[in-house]
Amino acid sequence: MEGKDQCFSSDEEPPVSPTGQYFNSSALSVSILAVFESEIPIDDSPTIETLESVFLPINPRFSSIMVKDKNGVTRWRKVTVNLEDHINIPSFPPKLEHYDKYVNDYISKIAYDQLSQSKPLWEIHIIKYPTKTAQGTLVFKLHHSLGDGFSLMGALFSCVRRADDPSKPLTFPSHKAKKSQKEAFWSGTIRGMSMGVNTFRDFGWSLWKSTLGKDDLSPMRSGEIGVEFRPINICCNEFGLDDIKRIKDKLGGTINDVISGVIFYGLHLYMLDCGHDPNTSKVTALVLLNTRNVTSYQTLEELTKPKAKTSWGNNFGFLHATVPKCENAKEADPLYFVTAARKLIKSKRNSLSVFLTGKFLEMMRKIRGPEVTAKYIHATLKNTSMTISNLIGPLEQMIIAGHPVKSFHFMVVGVPQSLTITVVSYMGKLKVVMGAQQGFINSELLTSCMTISFERILEATKLNKT
Repeated sequence: MEGKDQCFSSDEEPPVSPTGQYFNSSALSVSILAVFESEIPIDDSPTIETLESVFLPINPRFSSIMVKDKNGVTRWRKVTVNLEDHINIPSFPPKLEHYDKYVNDYISKIAYDQLSQSKPLWEIHIIKYPTKTAQGTLVFKLHHSLGDGFSLMGALFSCVRRADDPSKPLTFPSHKAKKSQKEAFWSGTIRGMSMGVNTFRDFGWSLWKSTLGKDDLSPMRSGEIGVEFRPINICCNEFGLDDIKRIKDKLGGTINDVISGVIFYGLHLYMLDCGHDPNTSKVTALVLLNTRNVTSYQTLEELTKPKAKTSWGNNFGFLHATVPKCENAKEADPLYFVTAARKLIKSKRNSLSVFLTGKFLEMMRKIRGPEVTAKYIHATLKNTSMTISNLIGPLEQMIIAGHPVKSFHFMVVGVPQSLTITVVSYMGKLKVVMGAQQGFINSELLTSCMTISFERILEATKLNKT
């Protein structure tokens, strides 16, 4: 799925990309919450100046609304932005030591509230109350039609500076080193031999899952109609990247393999604690992948170049991944889930299914229109148990308008699923964040199971002699 809209001048009204139309349709309205927790009490006085001078210039979409022209083409139209209409500062009862419940309830509410179509599709919430983990909380809500996670988080990272030295750029975790020519030759040969089989299998299975292959009801999937409009609880687990790398170095693979194994094992433990046998249910995760050929975010200067090396927009695809089954998960070797995740991810990446799915959606759009395509994507999401997406964050501490950021995370909201999982790294930590349907998923139990999963996998790694 791609959207290749570039920056545009004030006298142009470029068409909204196909994916932008899917995400802002009668079937779907998907947004991203980016949550920044401040180390110090929040002073909101620089807000308007910062938004006006730093945020709005990043991309014209932040100053545009969607309109249909006389030919029925949906376009971005530049408008005058009244920044006060986009800034929200809630008021809670006074004299409480901590406001965790109020903050959680407030974020839950803005998660399912719809953004107004009469103004640019973003807003900022400044929560000037302390919680147990922060002195204040800043929440950006950005509609997914504006861009994918890579575009939007890159834009937000352009608004921040390094806390230790604002003159230096933020740095991000590097990718693993390239293989030697000999290794690349043999891996390429083997990959070519299996890619055709994997592509045929994965693409066919993806079509079936999107139409007929619903996951079973389980403690992670209520199957309720309109679940995207129900309140969610956002709960977090935080793990040390050094511990994750220790597991990775012991077992091989990547950090994504390790954290996927932790998530899969934690889900098994949660289902068992809910009295549900995970081996009796089909549980599938929809994994979102960035399809750009880039290794890091772009700076503000790079983002605003007429010929940026990568286009702004929604450049991602999705693949279906079955959560591995395991008999007697509580007694089994926890490392099984990491090795199973590594095998699964390696197989899925050695496939052109994501590419073919994008072509299929584009063909559907041309033949049947964006609304029908959006309904197909809605069904794809609804038929699976959860979505998993991840982003990398900076290695150094960030500072926003003089406020040091203690922690941050993001969450995709408005999807027709009972559970959404996001993963992000920051300052040597990796945060697993879960958006769980209120009244259906026990957030505290799920968080506890993820903690137990990580601890058991780490301990098993230390005991593993191989």
